Amino acid sequence: MLRSPLPWRRMLAGLALVLAGAPAAAQTGPTPAQVSAYTGLMAAAHRGDMAALERALTQRAALDTRDAHGRTAVHVAAFARQGEVLKRLAAAGAQLELLENDRYDAVTIAAVADDEETLRVLLALGASAKLTTSRYDGTALIAAAHLGHDGVVRQLIAAGAPLDHVNNLHWTAVIESIVLGDGGRRHQAVLKALLQAGANPNLADGHGRSPSALARSRGYAAMVGLLEGHGGKP
Repeated sequence: MLRSPLPWRRMLAGLALVLAGAPAAAQTGPTPAQVSAYTGLMAAAHRGDMAALERALTQRAALDTRDAHGRTAVHVAAFARQGEVLKRLAAAGAQLELLENDRYDAVTIAAVADDEETLRVLLALGASAKLTTSRYDGTALIAAAHLGHDGVVRQLIAAGAPLDHVNNLHWTAVIESIVLGDGGRRHQAVLKALLQAGANPNLADGHGRSPSALARSRGYAAMVGLLEGHGGKP
């Protein structure tokens, strides 16, 4: 147990505020300067220029070459929401599950962006929803739960994302939907989807606090009700 003059509720609330934008802040898309420096395959991937993409592929461009931030053309296309580019890159043999320097794959990029269409394309192409990603050793599902992206969460669940993965903050997707959520409609929908899919309602955080206790401490009565309705304990 951490020792501090502050009560644990205030400490955790402060931590939640610090981390509230964590995946979005850590996930860094190409800057305008970086985009302007792209050529060949990378430039075509960002623009969605299919003719230029075909020329680059004809010239045997290295499919998984990386920019200074470790992004491949797949990452660039995911950030730019270029679904057709992703399909063509996958057909040419590009790897869909590589991590860039912040340890994000294309699936997590789409999940954090609440980009359901690009996510749908990636999953249909065989990209995995099961990878451990980000500096928090999390998953795309945890990131989406944190942000209240309920449609993304449902897609990831259907794709077999691990429901009870514990990140290095000792939080699951269930816990993140509570401690980093606002208790509102979308975070409630996330929690409901997770519980209906079979996520464990009783996996505690690193201090032994149950999801129900965490929700109750925040006044999230609807979430407490959802948890208790699925076997959640105080």
